Amino acid sequence: MSTQSHRLMITELASCDGCAVLRVSGELDQSGEELFLGTLGACVDAGHPYLVLDVTALSFCDSRGLYCLLAMRWLLDRRGGRLLLAGAGRRLTELLTQTGSVDLLPGQRSVGQALLSLPPSHRPVWPPVARPDALDDGPPRPPRPRPPSP
Repeated sequence: MSTQSHRLMITELASCDGCAVLRVSGELDQSGEELFLGTLGACVDAGHPYLVLDVTALSFCDSRGLYCLLAMRWLLDRRGGRLLLAGAGRRLTELLTQTGSVDLLPGQRSVGQALLSLPPSHRPVWPPVARPDALDDGPPRPPRPRPPSP
């Protein structure tokens, strides 16, 4: 699953009954607010009490983007779940620090580390396994050359 607006893209990387891992790329601001809240809201409605957002490719987040993150955190908290950020860059980390939101939106260095903070029964397989139906039907790739033996 992948949804996109003009400057924001959200891609599901992995999921299980209790958790969805989503990559948020681009700019999270007023123009992407509806897409962000709608997409994540659909994940919550589908029964995922835990959401892990891979924000390594999030290039911009302003006060409206912060509002979106806090709104999803509030919704998940009310439903007994959690919102976790993975791979926040310097700008997002500064925004969270300056607004006092670091404790409300806990972050980890990687998706794998974020998943370890969840109950084992709510962790999807990570890293995700390629689905057979997602394979490219193009020409086979040549094998990678091996380094010479010493």
